[in-house]
Amino acid sequence: MSGFARMIARHLFISGMVQGVGFRFFAQRSAARHQVKGYVRNLDDGRVESWAEGNATSVIAFRDDMTAGPNFSQVESIEELVVEPTGLYSSFRIEK
Repeated sequence: MSGFARMIARHLFISGMVQGVGFRFFAQRSAARHQVKGYVRNLDDGRVESWAEGNATSVIAFRDDMTAGPNFSQVESIEELVVEPTGLYSSFRIEK
């Protein structure tokens, strides 16, 4: 079984006071800590979107970090979509 077969992915939409509080940088640090690949970006509607791929333990730990958010954020809800890993990401980046 290849390493890719054991990978999982989540598409997250984080709502609340999550823009202008360092949320994307927080997500990038969390992804590095948990060895998660993908991206994070602000959406025009005030939410933050993130795609996270990695092993199950890492992706779940990343998602838990997103639930807490950085110090000055206030996460109200997270819409979590279970998606298939793409294997397209070699790192975790902040997108504009």
